[in-house]
Amino acid sequence: MTARPPGPHDSLPNTHDRKDSTMNDHAPRISVIGTGYLGATHAAAMAEMGFDVVGVDADPKKVQALSRGDVPFFEPGLPELLRRHVDSGRLRFTSDLADAVAVSDVHFVCVGTPQRVGSFAANLDHVQEATRAVAKAMTHDGVIVGKSTVPVGTAATLRAMIEPLIAEGVHAELIWNPEFLREGMAVEDTLHPDRIVLGGTTESSEAVMRRVYAAPIAVGAPVITCDLPTAELVKVSANAFLATKISFVNAIAEVCDAAGADVSVLADALGHDARIGRRFLDAGLGFGGGCLPKDIRALMHRSAELGAFSAASLLQQVDEINMGRRQLIIDRAVEALYGSVLNRRIAVLGAAFKPHTDDVRDSPALNVAAALHLRGAQVVVWDPEAVPTARRDFPTLSYAQDLESAVRGADLTLVLTEWPEFVQADPAVLARLVRDPQVVDARNCLPAAAWEEAGWTVLRSGAPDADAPQRPRSRTEARSPRRVAELVAR
Repeated sequence: MTARPPGPHDSLPNTHDRKDSTMNDHAPRISVIGTGYLGATHAAAMAEMGFDVVGVDADPKKVQALSRGDVPFFEPGLPELLRRHVDSGRLRFTSDLADAVAVSDVHFVCVGTPQRVGSFAANLDHVQEATRAVAKAMTHDGVIVGKSTVPVGTAATLRAMIEPLIAEGVHAELIWNPEFLREGMAVEDTLHPDRIVLGGTTESSEAVMRRVYAAPIAVGAPVITCDLPTAELVKVSANAFLATKISFVNAIAEVCDAAGADVSVLADALGHDARIGRRFLDAGLGFGGGCLPKDIRALMHRSAELGAFSAASLLQQVDEINMGRRQLIIDRAVEALYGSVLNRRIAVLGAAFKPHTDDVRDSPALNVAAALHLRGAQVVVWDPEAVPTARRDFPTLSYAQDLESAVRGADLTLVLTEWPEFVQADPAVLARLVRDPQVVDARNCLPAAAWEEAGWTVLRSGAPDADAPQRPRSRTEARSPRRVAELVAR
């Protein structure tokens, strides 16, 4: 029977001075190399599962912040988890990698693999540097566990790279354990994973990893053991499939626009097919963030390197469809303002790439906002969480303090991130604040009937004429006397 690690409230002896490698009389001690989004979440979750954990980062400011229990990004549930285990002493952070490795038995490599400049290939510099550093610092037997998303073949290269770096008498294994975190659900996904993939394990290292994940395994989390290449491909293949599903429904939304069909109802009907499912079938602005775009491009690049050109071609089409959605929303905004956004006030609701995060990496919302700003629009952005991060990346945009101030005086409102605050807003109240009650629902998330009843013109993607009236074909056609007077007054 697999031993259960101590619970989060069990006491542990002070093991930081121990250098033996048996792991037979104590729970494995854990180091987490890299404390960004993945690493900080994983470290806190491992502490919650009952382990002594040391998080390592080269950035002293980040180490200091985490040591105080401060999370440098927004993730629901993580600040409470982090502070609880920093306060308990079960979780600590350091910039001294050698010290962290010396007191640990399992070393999770959680550093980033950004897209390489000038290429779709993944930049593996951080992964290679971190893995080498762990190997050099190992003073007793242990397991190096790659969690970073990497191109297939990386782990085999790393194994060959570290072999001459391991000290004599020390046994080290390098395995791969991909992460499957969803931003906004990362704590839940780590504590209660829907699957645990272990690649390249021996009987010994698999036993260690089953102790590490004993708690979720005990409540039914399936364990998939496989070779290294399969483990490396699982995460990027999952992301590529989800991206393909999103781009598929967005391509169908264009057909619905042309045919007068309703893509939302169509998606509901498709979702009842157990082979398809309803999730990720919401037409709209498309995907963004720090994972899906980067990962599908890295897989596209690696597939072409391996001669798998069908996969590379498919992923290129997925990427092109997705990026095209941003231009479609820009065009729709221009059309809604009769051909020019110059000096027109546009309220942009949403900055994060999706709700329940402050992550603005490759955010479709900010991409659209910035493009309209460059065309001369007076763009005002509001997001419940992402304004500070958006302001750092897009300082030339204007930002509101709340929803009401964002829409006040707007000629056009764009809903670009499907936050509950926007979906549940009172359209009648907002209609009294704007200059012109017309909204582009770029996520097809608003209750269109309620907004239209409140006097709004709602423009959606893949919606029939009844729900999303077509804009006039020319500037003159359908301009009301009030509208013309307002334009002349400007």
